[in-house]
Amino acid sequence: MKLTFPHMGTLDMVLSDLFSRLETDFIIPPKTSVKTVNLGTKHAPEFACFPLKVTIGNLIEGLEAGADAVVMVGGIGPCRFGFYAEVQNKILRDAGYDFEMIVLEPPTTDIKDFMKKCKKIAPKKTLWQIFQAVRVGWKKAVAIDEVEKKVLKTRCFEKNFGDTTAMHKKALAVLGKAITPREIQMARDKALSVIDGAKKDFENNPLKIGIVGEFYVLLEPCINFDIERYLGQKGIYLERSVYLTDWISFSKKNPVMGLSNDEVAKAAKPYLSHFVGGEGQATVGHVVKFAEEGFDGVIQLLPFTCMPEIIAKSVLPKIHRELDIPVLTLVIDEQTGRAGIITRLEAFIDLLWSKRKKKLSIVG
Repeated sequence: MKLTFPHMGTLDMVLSDLFSRLETDFIIPPKTSVKTVNLGTKHAPEFACFPLKVTIGNLIEGLEAGADAVVMVGGIGPCRFGFYAEVQNKILRDAGYDFEMIVLEPPTTDIKDFMKKCKKIAPKKTLWQIFQAVRVGWKKAVAIDEVEKKVLKTRCFEKNFGDTTAMHKKALAVLGKAITPREIQMARDKALSVIDGAKKDFENNPLKIGIVGEFYVLLEPCINFDIERYLGQKGIYLERSVYLTDWISFSKKNPVMGLSNDEVAKAAKPYLSHFVGGEGQATVGHVVKFAEEGFDGVIQLLPFTCMPEIIAKSVLPKIHRELDIPVLTLVIDEQTGRAGIITRLEAFIDLLWSKRKKKLSIVG
């Protein structure tokens, strides 16, 4: 059995490490590209979530490369993501692909089924060995996210254009070689110091922008036009509301981002008092927290027709009025062009600089 899986940020690096520990054969699909999007768009329903279309494209490319099994996570709540695996399974079979679909549902719903699926992925390993592999792999995943978080915060200070991006690649290479928990800890420390290797100018006072929204569009740079790199190289200090390990964490304490789900829900309560699926309520809560922390603005990213984020978007104008924080909403699908996104980002940056200068002139 050769597994394949969709791309989503650094998920390929995390799963490659885990499957190697489990001695499971796997194939990483080609990096998400225009071809990937076109494949998914061709086979998926027109008004399906954009992430569904892209992940179908990923899986087709993985199956074409020789995989005969697909690993996909399930989900709960009023968000269509929980149905992805079933829809992908039907669409791919209708397209003529013969494969086995392994769906990992959240262990909070059925721990026995979860462990049974894990054993299917790694038949050579005992449940204890699988647990240990997941535990160590988790440590590496957190380290990868911690490095990414530092990159977002420090790219705006780089003296030489592109240095931080180059150092990020080196840092990930360092982490990729780590095997044991001790090696991972040492590699994490070294990777963070590698990021510090890029020459920086801390004299400037950059704009601070928070990035919120639907997790897939947030985490996959090939889909969001790598706006984090673009903004960082424009001298913008960035913080993101979710990282890969925050999204898959069962504790919901969000070890990398730093705020627990309960804290975020509490912040959102005056504007959105209940869970609406996906990151809808979290988006509202994070916008409130970014406003309280003095950020200049927030960018909301969502795929076209995303119900939870559309609900969140409807209450953001009220937050803007009451907390005086501008919010730019960018809706992304297969028709979205980079030029249009960049134009809107440039206008938003100009607005934020103008707002800051006006505030300083009033204070002065």
